[in-house]
Amino acid sequence: MKWIYVYLILMNIIAFVSMGLDKSKAKRKARRISEKRLFTFAALGGAAGAWLAMRLFRHKTKHKSFVIGIPLLLLLHVVIFYYFKLWT
Repeated sequence: MKWIYVYLILMNIIAFVSMGLDKSKAKRKARRISEKRLFTFAALGGAAGAWLAMRLFRHKTKHKSFVIGIPLLLLLHVVIFYYFKLWT
């Protein structure tokens, strides 16, 4: 059971840092991290980190796919985690 916590913490750190790096690259007009990759990190367990980064860095807040999709992924992750915790 401990491995799931480690995995979720790592995925949230990766999602958070990736959003921050993408925001920094956007300001410098450098090569960006693709939206597909950012969403993948969020979908693989990093939705909380991605959502927090969106708020903290004010990044991707005008993209409806992120404004709606990331909170929905976060809700899905919470529900899955709850049921996983309930059954173990």
